[in-house]
Amino acid sequence: MKHVIFGVTGLLGERLAEFLINKGLDVVGVARNEGKLVALKERFPKLEIITGDIADRWVVKKSMKDAHGVFLLSGYKHVGLAERDVFQCVNTNVTGVVNVLEESMESLPDFVVFTSTDKAAQIAGVYGSTKKIGEKLFEEAGEVNPKTKYRVVRYGNVFGSTGSFITKWIPKMKNGEEIILTDPDATRFFWTREDAINLIFQCLAEAKDATPFVPEMKAVSMGTVLDACMDVYGETDVRIIGLQKGENKHETMDGITFSNQVQQFTKEEFKEKFL
Repeated sequence: MKHVIFGVTGLLGERLAEFLINKGLDVVGVARNEGKLVALKERFPKLEIITGDIADRWVVKKSMKDAHGVFLLSGYKHVGLAERDVFQCVNTNVTGVVNVLEESMESLPDFVVFTSTDKAAQIAGVYGSTKKIGEKLFEEAGEVNPKTKYRVVRYGNVFGSTGSFITKWIPKMKNGEEIILTDPDATRFFWTREDAINLIFQCLAEAKDATPFVPEMKAVSMGTVLDACMDVYGETDVRIIGLQKGENKHETMDGITFSNQVQQFTKEEFKEKFL
């Protein structure tokens, strides 16, 4: 059975591709970065790769031909850039989602899974807005096309994901260079990519419709993350710049409970689980 992963070169996409290939499934990986795609093909020769953006309907149609399942992981994810490059964010996160959903109504895969974010539960900027629209589009698609299971998973930060702050901090800390922190008191939900992968399959097994499937997650203050990273990678100067446009001090998964109200990782717990 053929499965499509849009956004296969991201941290989560790579791990999902590995998991599916090891299960003996045929996998098509789609992404914009041809260099990373070729490198991924070298790691997994059985992986079929397609270069392109989900905002391009041709790419979507080509990728989803005869697909049994579709994992929609791709997205424009940088909160700050989304505030500046609004068109690009909307083009990928909304137009791209529409393309996938419209194609699914023709090709009729068994399921389409959309990975959303806690920022869709408390909208503070463009990125969260586009992901919320994506969630609502999936709910509507489920009403229009009952032959396909449309499912949505919503979670917080996957540690080490492409472009995340930690990918910038670690090399700077190792070199003793200054790092930037918005607000040490801000709290964020964190988990590993293995947790995220497990949630996708839990959602497919348990969710009844496209209502966002929301897990219980622990959170941590950014100050604690900073202390933990410095313990592991070395002390360095820190410049605190305050929360930026489109950011929340505390996040929520469900609009009810916030990241400063749930169980918090201690510094030692965070180091053991993530570092």
